[in-house]
Amino acid sequence: MSGPGETVSSGIPSALGEVRARISAKCKAVGRDPATVTLIAVSKTHGAESIEAALSTGQRHFGENRVQEAEAKWPELRAKTPGLCLHLIGPLQTNKVTEAVTLFDVIHTLDRPKLAEKLAEEMVKQARKIPCFIQVNTGREAQKAGVDPAEADAFIESCRTTWKLDIAGLMCIPPVADQPAPHFAFLREIAKRNGLTQLSMGMSDDFETALAFGATHVRVGSAIFGARA
Repeated sequence: MSGPGETVSSGIPSALGEVRARISAKCKAVGRDPATVTLIAVSKTHGAESIEAALSTGQRHFGENRVQEAEAKWPELRAKTPGLCLHLIGPLQTNKVTEAVTLFDVIHTLDRPKLAEKLAEEMVKQARKIPCFIQVNTGREAQKAGVDPAEADAFIESCRTTWKLDIAGLMCIPPVADQPAPHFAFLREIAKRNGLTQLSMGMSDDFETALAFGATHVRVGSAIFGARA
């Protein structure tokens, strides 16, 4: 079937190649090994055709915002594509924890005790140990998810000791109106003092800046798939 979707999909491999080249160039510029960076292709709102175009290039890490949307499109894709790693990068409601633990391989948005408790219980039930990133609200925005920076150390400790979760690292989304660099530096500082080495930060507009501050996971959507529908 031809149409606008086909045009968009045909451009995805080259867009992915360009993003990978930019990651490599930035890593070289700041003295990092590009192999230490995981590129998460953010496929939220994009259908199977676009995802398959990315898969054709060897891309295996994908990010979704909503459990329900991911449930509708990923089981079939996963069944025919070995080695997929699905990252939940959007807010997780406690009533969707069962589905999230079943479907996702990494969770980037752990941000409150009730969610930590539910995740821990569900992982025991399903015998799955899923790495989690704790989302920190570095801009202290009232409308945004994420633990307050002042509470981050205590929450990290509770996640590790009380709930026995596998805390891989920290995640943030800087305020739209702010320069991202101070937020990336702030997140890196919190991670360092808690012995965490993985940082999920940087999106289409600022992933190169994030790489300069140690990002190990960059979440890139529009630069790969184009504008969301």
